[in-house]
This record gives sequence, structure tokens and C-alpha cells, in this order.
Amino acid sequence: MAKDKIAYVCENCGQESAKWIGKCPSCNQWNTFREIRIKAQSASGSQRAQWSRANGQKPITGPQLLKDIPLHDVARIDMRDEELNRVLGGGLVPGSIVLLGGDPGIGKSTLTLQTIMRMPETNVLYISGEESAHQLKLRAERIAASQERGGENNNVSVLCETNLEKIFDTIRDAAPDLIVVDSIQTMETEAAESAPGSVTQIRECTAALLRYAKTSGVPVILIGHINKEGTIAGPKILEHIVDAVIQFEGDRQGIYRILRSIKNRFGSTSELGIYEMQQNGLRPVSNPSELLLSDDREGMSGVAIAAAVEGMRPFLVETQALVSTAAYGTPQRSATGFDQRRLNMLLAVLEKRVGFKLAQKDVFLNIAGGLKVTDMAMDLSVIAAVLSSNVDTPIESGYCMCGEVGLSGEVRPVTRIEQRIAEAEKLGFTDIIVPYRNKIDKTKFNNINIHPVRKVEEALRELFG
Repeated sequence: MAKDKIAYVCENCGQESAKWIGKCPSCNQWNTFREIRIKAQSASGSQRAQWSRANGQKPITGPQLLKDIPLHDVARIDMRDEELNRVLGGGLVPGSIVLLGGDPGIGKSTLTLQTIMRMPETNVLYISGEESAHQLKLRAERIAASQERGGENNNVSVLCETNLEKIFDTIRDAAPDLIVVDSIQTMETEAAESAPGSVTQIRECTAALLRYAKTSGVPVILIGHINKEGTIAGPKILEHIVDAVIQFEGDRQGIYRILRSIKNRFGSTSELGIYEMQQNGLRPVSNPSELLLSDDREGMSGVAIAAAVEGMRPFLVETQALVSTAAYGTPQRSATGFDQRRLNMLLAVLEKRVGFKLAQKDVFLNIAGGLKVTDMAMDLSVIAAVLSSNVDTPIESGYCMCGEVGLSGEVRPVTRIEQRIAEAEKLGFTDIIVPYRNKIDKTKFNNINIHPVRKVEEALRELFG
């Protein structure tokens, strides 16, 4: 019989040690190591057989050649949400465990609740460690009031509990088809003596839920908090244990939210979903370009349209800039939704390579809609918007652009160029400025003029003459 083992774990960072240490070698914190008892566990043959049946495989007792492993499609669960299905890779895989993280109040619980309410054929167990049943009912009534979301799912059961052993007793009695845990940081197990939310508790509770998901074939959705650094709270092993990690991003004061996949064992991590926060919940945005572009930009200086790509999805976004004389000695540089350091680099390129003096002027940049865009192809639109505001000359309404700008002023090629052009053509734009080195089949586009440029000067000459 295998014996239980004693280990010491840092409550701050999760570092393990075979003996007690005063100072953690990983995070350099003092007196953070706590003793934990690791029970001797071994996966029995019946558990392996259950896991194999849950994944549509026959029990295997020995190694297999890679060429002999059968290839089969996994039957996914339709979440009745096009954006969420896209991020998950086509739906929720049976027996998988998904971790959903995001800022406080960003809409994690709202998204999960409105999703399971659209699945009337699925028996769902919603485990809440943060909110009472009455609070969940009020939110469900507000979501169900929207006609486009349909009626309320009568198969959703709510359990307000944080003790993991009691939760598993309820799971055995209820036999759900889907389990939601809100949130994993509030769960605690009697196998660990530390407080809820500690590294040990999060790891042990997640490992127990993972074992249940793999042996039973029931998918589990974990909702998690994030810390001030923007990463999911708890040990890093939490993200390694789960099958998929998706993060909810956006400004809580804005109306748009982005659902981004960080890790996905069953699909691509390049997909993202966009939602609009409304009074009755989150509405999926199927065509974000139409919402991010304003109709009254005609004759306005400092506005440039960029053909951006986030993940696998192209959309057009409005870049706004304001350049004014510095009222104080030191000019200000401010960017909302765009990297501040990259803005400073582009301003240096504009001054050094193009010859526009901006050292004594304030520059403010904003990405319309409250989105944070990381696509390098935004560079050309940022420079065009800044110059348009500096000379107070508007850019023609039919123009959009994409291109990465290098330190020597060259316009570098970007990815998915034809998807960007197709999106601009679909929205009625007549001209697009693209990098010269991008290979484009111009015969595919009949209603838009393509202007390839090598240098920033050529792009500005095309825009302003």
C-alpha cells in the first residue's frame, strides 16, 4: 500500500519543497510555506476505462503506434452562442474543463448564465460560491426579459455551496450534463487545511474537478478571478491542468467585450468573440465593423480607418488623434486602446523620416469603441490620423489602410491582407492603402482600388496629395 506523502507549498506562488523553508526561492517571501498531505492515489483500471469511454475510445493497456491510433471527430455540445462556439473551437467538448477569467464586473457570470439558459435540453448544475440564489434569480429574470434570448431553461439547478465534498454529494444525486463553478477561488476541500483562495486549495479543488470530468465525461466550466497583473489568480499549474483558458477583456465603462482564447486543446487560439454589453445581458456582435465605424466622420480631421485583424477575424476600426500645441513645457503623449510605447516610436518615425516637428505638441490617440487593438497593421492609420490632425486636413471618407511601419519609415507587409481588403470592400470603401510587398490577387476585388506603398511618405502623398 502506498503511503501518504508530506510536502510544503508556498501560499504565495505555489512553489513546492520536500522540507520547510523560511524564505521562498521563487517569490522571495518569508514564512509562506505550509505543510500539506498528499494522499496516495492511483488511477484504477475502471477509472481509465470510464475516461476512455467518455472520450469515445476503447480502454488501452499498453503503448500504441502513432499511425495506429484511430482518428475520430469529437461530438461537441452546441452552446447556442456563435461567438462562444467560435472561441471554443466549435462547441464544448464532453469531459473537458474550461477556465473563464476576467476583471471583476466584466460579465463572466452574466455570459455563463445567459449561455446555459439557452440550452433547455441540457441538465445544468450551477454552483455559486459568491452569490446567493436570490441574486442569481434576479439576474436570470433580467436576462430572460430579452425576447431574442428565448425562454428560461428549466433544467438549471443552483447550488450555493463552497465545500467540495458536499458539492460532489450533490453532483452524484443530480447527475448533471454540465457543471458551472463560480468561482474556483471560493471553493475549499477538507483535504487541505489552508484558507479558500490559497494556492493549495485552488490546485486541489481543480484537480478533483478534473478527475471527475475525465472519468464521467461531464464538462466543467470554471469561472476564475484575475489579479492586478492581469493573470488568473492562483498557481500557474491551474492553467496547465484545464483543457481551455478563455479570458474576458474590455473596459468596464465601455460597451464592448472581447472573449479571447489563451489556451485550447481542442481548437485554435486565434479566434475571438465580440460582445456588446446591454441592460439585458451580453449581445453577440456578428459584424463589429459596422458598430465601430461612425457615420458622421465626413470632413473631420484626425480620423483614419484601419483594417485590423484580431485573431482570425478582420474588422475595420476608427483611429482618432488630436494634436495641439503643448500648454506646458513638457508635451503629453496619451493613448487609449493602443500601446503607448509604440505610439512614441511612430511619432519619432514621423518626425525623423517624414520631417514633421511634433516635439513641442501634445498628441492624444484613441481607438473608437473602447477596444484594445494589438495588431501591428494599425501603425499606418495611427500616423495618418496624427498627421491629419496636425495639418487639420480630413482624410477622404472612402479611404482605409493597413500596414506595419518600421523604424526607417518603410511600410512592412501584414498577414491576411486579402481578408482585410474583402472586409473593406464589403463595407463600401473605395480605396485601401496596403504594403507593396504583400502579394495580392487584384482580380478578386472589383469595387475597391488598391494602392500599394513602400514608404510612409508614399502613403501620406496618396492621402493628402
